[in-house]
Amino acid sequence: MPGVRTATLDIAYLQAGPADGAPVILLHGFPDDVHAYETVAPALAAAGRRVLVPWLRGYGPTHFRDPATPRSGQQAALGADLLGFMDALGIARATLAGYDWGGRAACIVAALWPQRVSGLVSVNGWNIQDIAAARRPAAPDQELRYWYQWYLHTERGRAGMAANRRDIGRLLWRLWSPNWAFDEATFERTAASWDNPDYVDVVVHSYRHRYGAVAGDPALEPIERLLAARPRIAVPSVVLDGEADGVGPPTAQDRHAAMFSGPYRRQLVPRAGHFLPREAPGAMVQAVLALPTD
Repeated sequence: MPGVRTATLDIAYLQAGPADGAPVILLHGFPDDVHAYETVAPALAAAGRRVLVPWLRGYGPTHFRDPATPRSGQQAALGADLLGFMDALGIARATLAGYDWGGRAACIVAALWPQRVSGLVSVNGWNIQDIAAARRPAAPDQELRYWYQWYLHTERGRAGMAANRRDIGRLLWRLWSPNWAFDEATFERTAASWDNPDYVDVVVHSYRHRYGAVAGDPALEPIERLLAARPRIAVPSVVLDGEADGVGPPTAQDRHAAMFSGPYRRQLVPRAGHFLPREAPGAMVQAVLALPTD
């Protein structure tokens, strides 16, 4: 499989489609990997797009170059990794599409470096974390959905993730996408990516940092300061919301519309849960192809 080197990572990725096609970068979430797009990527390639699907930091064959680099999972790291990936491949502009962690990376690059983004598809809306407001309690039913985040704030949770990463991942798949009848072979193809030696550290840091419980990587602080200003996204954007999302169920009113200042459309996807690219690949493909490429 191909790979590229950034300042921090050796990033492994899958690719499909013509080398001279308009680039599309598909970004997976937690707990998942590049197989989230195993139906989406071929369809986009068949439509003439150059499709790139990287493993995020801490997943699969993507590795840190330096043992001393903090194993950060903070949002600025995900955005910086995506920008570095584009730079390493010489991609001036691309369509970005993602969900969960991958959607966050895509939203960050679209917000802070719009000149690099021709269009954005984001599952669950404007995915940039408001860390300053993170200590405000949510409604009790939403706090219940975030049980795994509170669990990972404890050392018991870190130990549990290390010992039971597959069982936790399988449980989250079932809770977050209740209508998705995945089989064991599908699960295992992706679960192998969680054996990455940095997976637990990156995941734990991600969920502790988003609530201000741990410090971030000092090298990423300039990006975090920009994100703290809650930048709006001006590039052409499509938001997809799965109606059965078990993490953040969609509301009738689009709570993220105000954070998009450019051409914008929201689409509710029936029966789809959190792992929308797997459950409704056609919706993802259509959203990408509806965006401009220049």
